[in-house]
Amino acid sequence: MNFRPLSRALHAAVLGFVAVVTPFDSALAQPAYPAKPIRLIVPFPPGGGTDMIARTVAQKMAEQNKWSVVVDNRPGAGGNLGVEAAAKAAPDGYTLVMGQTSNLAINPWLYAKLPYDPIKSLAPVALVSSAPIVMAAPANTPYKTFADLVTAAKARPDGITLGYSGNGTVAHLAGEQAQKISGMSLRHVPYKGAGQAMTDLVGGQIDLYMSAIPTLLGQVRNGKLRPIVVTSLARSSQLPDTPTLAELGYKDFEASSWYGVLAPAGTPEAIVQQLNKAINRALKQADVAEKLRSEGGDVLGGTPQAFAQLLRTEVPRWGRIVKDSGASLD
Repeated sequence: MNFRPLSRALHAAVLGFVAVVTPFDSALAQPAYPAKPIRLIVPFPPGGGTDMIARTVAQKMAEQNKWSVVVDNRPGAGGNLGVEAAAKAAPDGYTLVMGQTSNLAINPWLYAKLPYDPIKSLAPVALVSSAPIVMAAPANTPYKTFADLVTAAKARPDGITLGYSGNGTVAHLAGEQAQKISGMSLRHVPYKGAGQAMTDLVGGQIDLYMSAIPTLLGQVRNGKLRPIVVTSLARSSQLPDTPTLAELGYKDFEASSWYGVLAPAGTPEAIVQQLNKAINRALKQADVAEKLRSEGGDVLGGTPQAFAQLLRTEVPRWGRIVKDSGASLD
């Protein structure tokens, strides 16, 4: 049998067909996302507010979508180690991080050589929650009000201890600001995480502790801790009897922790949108919303673009606060 060469036109047509179908067939060969467990890094130890929020959302995302979402606690350096691990991970949607105010908006101003850029190294996925900072003391403390504390502290400069989780956190800077505006001087006791700090606070080893409300609310409700003051402009719905510093005469004092999920920069937009949809769906569930609110947080959610805009606003705002405080970790 005599096989004649393909005509030039037919040859071109065949090549064109191959060029069209090859990417399509290649795309079909790719497994649907997610094809393996998703790792959600929490840059703090277990037991704190960030950990609780992350686990609540991760569990619901896994339940609703039949995904495997694994929470990975990677504490250290004020949250920098965990965020760095996420920023340097493959941008494939399988590594996420629960970032928050301290490691995204504050640390860039505290560390001269931060191993990531909060805006350039990460892709915002969705905001999750926000919570004001509360100053609390053991239930048997002699300080019934913030005025009581200021009076006692001025009588004993550096004689009253104030714990906080990590240098340069929202709680740390809020504590610095509170001392500055009130004229008192407390002795700071930094902790690597909330777990040991809570044990020491309830046990009376430290006099005061400042943290986001989710960390402290359980012990407040069981009567072991007394909230002294909160740092939001309006009172917390979970601590309605606790005054704000603003209403006590310290005008416009406001500090809160917000929490959100981010992926490494370069993560495909389709995956970011899929994750955003899953997180927003989880936040709309009554049990998740109630869990976050019961722990003192406000449910947020929203688009990746809204989260990106918040970062562009918060990073310079906290830069001014850090500068005013004189805080530095280098």
